[in-house]
Amino acid sequence: MDRPDLPEPADVAAAAARLAGVAHRTPVLTSRTADAATGATLFFKCENLQRGGAFKFRGAYNAIAALPEARRRAGVVAYSSGNHAQAIAYAAKLLGVPATIVMPKDAPAAKLAATRGYGGEVVLYDRYADDREAIGRRLAADRGLSLIPPYDHRDVIAGQGTAARELIEEAGPLDVLVACLGGGGLTAGCVLAAEAAAPGCAVWGVEPEAGDDGRRSLAEGRIVHIDVPKTIADGAQTQHLGELTFAILRRGAAGIATASDAALVEAMRFFAERMKLVVEPTGALAAAAVFSGAIPVRGRRVGVILSGGNVDVARYAALLQGG
Repeated sequence: MDRPDLPEPADVAAAAARLAGVAHRTPVLTSRTADAATGATLFFKCENLQRGGAFKFRGAYNAIAALPEARRRAGVVAYSSGNHAQAIAYAAKLLGVPATIVMPKDAPAAKLAATRGYGGEVVLYDRYADDREAIGRRLAADRGLSLIPPYDHRDVIAGQGTAARELIEEAGPLDVLVACLGGGGLTAGCVLAAEAAAPGCAVWGVEPEAGDDGRRSLAEGRIVHIDVPKTIADGAQTQHLGELTFAILRRGAAGIATASDAALVEAMRFFAERMKLVVEPTGALAAAAVFSGAIPVRGRRVGVILSGGNVDVARYAALLQGG
């Protein structure tokens, strides 16, 4: 590792031990139709069926569980557009820890309701005008809370990597592993898991076409900051990679692809119609890139992480109907 603060593959193994019996070991599904269309053998890791509806539960629980007891009692604070928010609130409830969550006021209603339902205190902000990271830091300082960011955190990254670890354990060696990319926590975790369990596996991240800061960051060798991208993939409306995630991706990712909103809807429709799965737009990023040919997969064994399924029912129906 280039930096001593970066998580290592051993941290993913430690996270798996903490999560055993707590996180769902989500199913790995296959589809002959998808295989025929892509010319690959695809394995879909269904994190849309994870506790809290997304892979984020893994990193959130691992990060809170790893805190010293005194810091857990004081409480945690996080900022998120939805899935990390729900995950922190849910994990905190299971561990008996107070949680404050900074969320955009235009976050999906279902994600706001679920976060409050798990017992989290929600602090709203304007994603286009306010700095959520600054709000989170201020709350942490004022209230003595532990800040758990959505992706740039050693234990969060390690926890997310357990999804890839399980996928490789069940599917066997993979040639390619594809995950959605916002701030980079899941994809960075996939790099760590693959280093230990599937050496030589090409790990790809997929971000919205409207927000390709990750692709540009790797191309330019620096973290590129962008305006909030306008995309239906609300979970990937991040403005930059993290310091830790960038370092891991720069070292170990095969590349970063993008997917258009139209491709996301097409992938969501496929999962609904052919596999009977509800997948949110962000959760369909990896599959959309594979289906569209943005990542070379023909003739290869490919793991695809369906990262989440938290989407408002009315919005979901409208998207699938072309609204």
